[in-house]
Amino acid sequence: MAKLGLFLLIVALSNQTSLACNDNKAEQLPGTRRELNDYWVDSYGFPPPSLTPLYYHEASPPEAAISYQGRSSLNQPNHNAKPFKNYFINKNADGKASGRFALGGLRASLINTGLFNNRFTPANTFRPLQGLGNKTPVTLNPNFDNLLTTFDGCTAPNGESGICAPGNICSLFGGRPSGSCILGKVCCINVVPSCGGTASLNNTHWQSPAVLSAPSTCTLTVKLDATFVEQKKPICQLRLDFISFTTSQPTAGTCTDTFQISGSTNTAPIICGDNNGQHMYLDVPSSLNGPTNVRLMFNFAAGTGNSPRTWNIKIAMLPCGANYLAPRDCLQYFTSATGIIRSFNWRDIAGVATRQLNNQNYNICFRTEEIDGQIANRICLTPCTITNGGDAFSITSVPGNLANSAVGTTGPNPLPPPVATVAVCLYDFLLIAQGTNPINGLVADRFCGNQLNPIPAGAAVSVTVCTRIRPFKLTYQTDNTEGAVFANNQGIIIPAFGDAGNVGFCLDFQQRIN
Repeated sequence: MAKLGLFLLIVALSNQTSLACNDNKAEQLPGTRRELNDYWVDSYGFPPPSLTPLYYHEASPPEAAISYQGRSSLNQPNHNAKPFKNYFINKNADGKASGRFALGGLRASLINTGLFNNRFTPANTFRPLQGLGNKTPVTLNPNFDNLLTTFDGCTAPNGESGICAPGNICSLFGGRPSGSCILGKVCCINVVPSCGGTASLNNTHWQSPAVLSAPSTCTLTVKLDATFVEQKKPICQLRLDFISFTTSQPTAGTCTDTFQISGSTNTAPIICGDNNGQHMYLDVPSSLNGPTNVRLMFNFAAGTGNSPRTWNIKIAMLPCGANYLAPRDCLQYFTSATGIIRSFNWRDIAGVATRQLNNQNYNICFRTEEIDGQIANRICLTPCTITNGGDAFSITSVPGNLANSAVGTTGPNPLPPPVATVAVCLYDFLLIAQGTNPINGLVADRFCGNQLNPIPAGAAVSVTVCTRIRPFKLTYQTDNTEGAVFANNQGIIIPAFGDAGNVGFCLDFQQRIN
């Protein structure tokens, strides 16, 4: 009974406050408003939003309905009196609706904000109106500037990534609920399981269709537009996570099945093969300056119809100014003190097939981490431990030393004539600026061969290589062939021997403070 009495008292005080505002005499209840502010600060750590705008507006005749600019034919009436306009829809400069959903939910908004439920102390489990918000189409909270634009990321119980959205909005986008979020929302998993589709939601999963043929093309267009309500902030980067990715293997390093990207300002290489667990960061023009389309495309070659082709690519939209954006021109970006980096299509598999991809040219970057209260001052790289007969480091070789490491751009020709100098790590290499053996102090920049070692003469064993150059960054580059490169008549092109069986690299990295 005491709890019920307290609830009725609060409702009565709320009604008095409303009447006072309608009479333009809000100052008559300073004590009540001050107590409400104090309670809010004690409970949540920040002051409540002003309630006055929620009450004080003069009515005006309705205007013509505006057309809904989304995925259905809904219409939303527009009125001059819009006390809650910031909660329902965004407007652009010419007054047209720029969002996808012109929906209202005042009742759920007031219930879910804590105006009723949280009038009781956090320790009190009595919630007489708890759950009512779930019965409304859209749940809102005036603590935010525009609740329909808060499509924040979430993780479902099974580990899938999605966005927090009202249940009916999730259905409108063709998503499926998996788990729950705050304010009565669901964790919406948005999946595009087909070719030729579009994506405008953060954390969309593009999955391979059940049936694919060759030759054929399969595309997805990612639409970036600051006027989309589901993109609450301008987007400056995309992150692609290859949860699964399998296509046919390359032929002599050249992809027959290809995955390529257009619309980004940085260049992503064409890839194929096995790329589970890999990722890419794509720089895109800020959507604040205008709409941008980024196209993801698979091309499947004729004659490879029996090759396995499956993928599940998660597409994350990263807002401009976020502190988790990758540095510019970093295709891959790692944000931990330790981990593993792999070239595309690398696998720990025995055999002599060439898995290294041609035409790779990209940067691998690392966020500088804090270790034991100090900023890391170097990063060290060691070839991965191999358990299935594969090769952890294999980037071109020099005849006569096929099993050895190699460094530098050129070296003496071991099989003269006709030329005295041949390319070493000139066309295919991993660049580690001032890569140093911490044991003997030997230094090199370009690494290739079949071992990772900065020793100039080459060695049949790999060692740990460290660099103190910050920001920490590696560059991986290959040319367009595994075949021989021939010198031209002018001597401009440095010849290189043909190669086969290269697989790329797998390296453990560790940031250190000494």
